[in-house]
Amino acid sequence: MSPPDDRRNDVDVRRQRARRTALWVAAVAVVVYLGFILTGVIGR
Repeated sequence: MSPPDDRRNDVDVRRQRARRTALWVAAVAVVVYLGFILTGVIGR
């Protein structure tokens, strides 16, 4: 027996939000990482 459509849609929405949040966190981490590299290169 499969879950009702409402429940499946709710899981899909939560999964999309979690993926979007993870991508934002990853983007911020990359920006911070590049910032440290650039400050090291510029600081020489």
